[in-house]
Order: sequence, then structure tokens, then C-alpha cells
Amino acid sequence: MSPVLPSVTGPVVHGDVDSVRERWPDVAATPHAPMRALAARLLLRRAAALAGVRVLTDDDHRPAPGTPALRLVEPEEFYARVGSDGLIGFGEGWMSGAWTTDDLHALLHALALRLHDVVPAGLQRFRRRFDRPVPVAEDADHDGAQVNAARHYDLSNELFRQFLDSTMTYSSALFEPGDDLETAQRRKLDAILDAAGVGANTRLLEIGSGWGSLAIRAAQRGATVTTVTLSSEQVAYVRAAARRAGVDDRIDVDLCDFRDVRGRYDAIVSIEMIEAVGERYWPDYFRCLADRLAPGGKVGLQAITMDHHHMLATRHSWGWIHKYIFPGGLIPSVRAIEDHARDNGLEPTRRRALGAHYAETLRLWRARFTSARPEVLALGFDDVFCRMWEFYLAYCEAGFSSGQLDVEQIVLEKGTST
Repeated sequence: MSPVLPSVTGPVVHGDVDSVRERWPDVAATPHAPMRALAARLLLRRAAALAGVRVLTDDDHRPAPGTPALRLVEPEEFYARVGSDGLIGFGEGWMSGAWTTDDLHALLHALALRLHDVVPAGLQRFRRRFDRPVPVAEDADHDGAQVNAARHYDLSNELFRQFLDSTMTYSSALFEPGDDLETAQRRKLDAILDAAGVGANTRLLEIGSGWGSLAIRAAQRGATVTTVTLSSEQVAYVRAAARRAGVDDRIDVDLCDFRDVRGRYDAIVSIEMIEAVGERYWPDYFRCLADRLAPGGKVGLQAITMDHHHMLATRHSWGWIHKYIFPGGLIPSVRAIEDHARDNGLEPTRRRALGAHYAETLRLWRARFTSARPEVLALGFDDVFCRMWEFYLAYCEAGFSSGQLDVEQIVLEKGTST
């Protein structure tokens, strides 16, 4: 299949400048904003001092042992991008090669630790003036959710195979000492199935199929599983994987929006899917959980989370991660999850934080992805895409390693009288 990439058309031509302009127009074009570029210089100086980061030019070869260093290859381009587009410009500067570093995670981790201090407090209230609004086209209604999902999950099953473990599990693992990635992923699957009480003869609904590892694990326990996804690539993969595992008679895989699911289930599991729903549709999501869950049943919800006040401050912002990786979504806070759950008669009864485990998961994914760069290029993806995904994985790793993000396994229970 042809890779489906954001804001691009036509096939990837590796190393072709005209193709880069066509496929990545905002990476190929440098904005002209001299006053904003000047402000970016001052802001970077402040951010670097706060974070303990050295800013070097490309001809400055001084070593910086133990100190994260941001090396400006094209300083004027870098400042113009950051001045015009903030963190979007920062990410696009990495994609274009305007800046580099010897240790991408260490640099992003250092900056993330001081994320809330970089912009002076007096200027924080003007944030809405400078943040880009979420594009209307990325609204996660029925049609928009399908398009948003395809932009990420339908890129290519072979792409994800390059860096995931053999279970093709695309969410935080749960490590114990000595675990490899596959063992830690199976441990995570068992933990959330145990939390939701899934066993023999359980009628299980999974919202967000991924590549089928949880559905197969549940079916091997004796459960009957209905799993839904908006990715046609995932539907085909899960059906084939279930046949290979000998449990296809216990798994029904549907290309279906969660809002269209019908029936009642003893348990529901949803792993890192709520982040794609969008705040506007959180009431629909939790209403679905409540309506589809049988009395006395449990929901096992695994969700990436952020601080509630930071969520409120950024919920209308359109960032680099939305533009290039996950359109249309919003990371919730634990408070938002619990409030919406209770509004629909679901009581949060248990929480387990896995943030450090996600940082390690992402570190391993990034190492695998970087090692597989020749294979990724051979699939038809270009250099800009590879730089973009390396940045994405390091960016997320820094979010978890710095504590700006967490991931929680949360159990929601429905009373027997409802």
C-alpha cells in the first residue's frame, strides 16, 4: 500500500527535493518573521539557562560532557520557525535538519523538566493568542475519527512491525526486573485483564483493537471477545493473527466507531484509545462504557494522562504531535476521567501508574525504529518521515521520564442495580 502521511500526496521519492516540497510543505518552507525570530532568540536563551542546556552552532565543536546540547545547523531558519510556530516550529526544525543534538531524549527531557517555567508567568495568560486552534477538519466526529485514525494506524502494518515486539502491542508495557519487551507487554495485558475480571466465558468488549494482542490473550483465557477499531489495516491484521493463534472462533473484529457498538458485556477494556476521542466526545465515550457494561461489570481503562490544570490550559491548542502524529485528540487528566465516569454511574475503584514503564517502552521502541531505518526507507517512507518519527518517540519518552505525562490503569465498576 502507499503510505498515508499528513498533508501529503503521491508516492515518496527518497531524497527528491521536489517530493519533500510536495509531501512536507511546511518543512520545506522557512517562514519570514524577523521580529518573532528575535523573540525566539531571547526565549531560547532563557529556556536553555533554566534547563541547563547548551546552545551551539554547527561550527562549534566543543564537547559538552554530561550536558544536553542543542546544535543549530541553520540558526536563522531555526529561530524563524520557533518564532513563527512555537513548538510546532521546533519540531519542524528537527524534521528539516535546522537543528540537531547528540542525545535527543536527554535534550527533550531537560526541556520538559522546566516546561512550565520557560514562558514567564506574566505572559502565560496570553497563550491563547499565540497557540494555533485545532483545525475543524480534525474534529473526532464519526467521519473525522475515521480519517484521524487512518492517518496514523493505516500507515502500514509493516512499519509498526519494525519497532514493536512480536505481539505487536502499541501501548505501555509493564516491566519486572529481567523482562524483555515482549514479556513486559504480556505482563501488562494480563494485569489489565485481571483488573477487569476477564476469564472463562467472560463476554468482553475491547474498544480500540490495536493489532489484536489483548483480544487474543483474552480469548486464550476462554473469553468471547468483540473488538472494534477504525483502522482497516488493523482489522485485517487481527483477523489473521486470531486465526494463527487458533482463537478466531472466539474473536469478532469489527471496523466500527465506539458510538455504534451495541449489546451488553461483562467487561470492557480500552487501552490508550481515549486520547483519540477528543474532549467534545468524552461524554459519548463514557456513556458508551456505561450503556454497554452489564450490571456488576468492570471497565479496565488504560489512559495516558496529564496534570488537570495543564490539560485545561492546552485543551484548545494544536501542537506538533497533533499536526504530524495524532490528529484530533486530547490527553485527559485523571480528574477528567473520574468525573466523566461518575457522571455515568461508573465508580473508579483502582488506579495503577505506569509512567516510568512507558518511558522504558518508548526508549526500546525508538532504539528499534532507529536501527530499522533502512527497512523503513525500503517500505517507501522518506528521510523526513524517519526524522519525524524519531522525534515523536523521543518527545513522548521525555514526557514520561520528566513526569509531565503519566499512564494509568484505572478500574471503573458498575453497580449491580444499574
